[in-house]
Amino acid sequence: MLKFVKHNLETIAGVEIYPIISLTIFFIVFVAFIVWAMTYSKEKINELSELPLKEDNN
Repeated sequence: MLKFVKHNLETIAGVEIYPIISLTIFFIVFVAFIVWAMTYSKEKINELSELPLKEDNN
């Protein structure tokens, strides 16, 4: 099975760029998430962490 896939991928011109593009996209999304998590408001984090403990009065 792997030989079949590898053979087909070898015949595509410019296929070597796809792993680089996918790694770059993954890295950018990962870094963006880390930056978002580090800059998130501490008050909002505390508010969200207390949600499971609050009683619903409805």
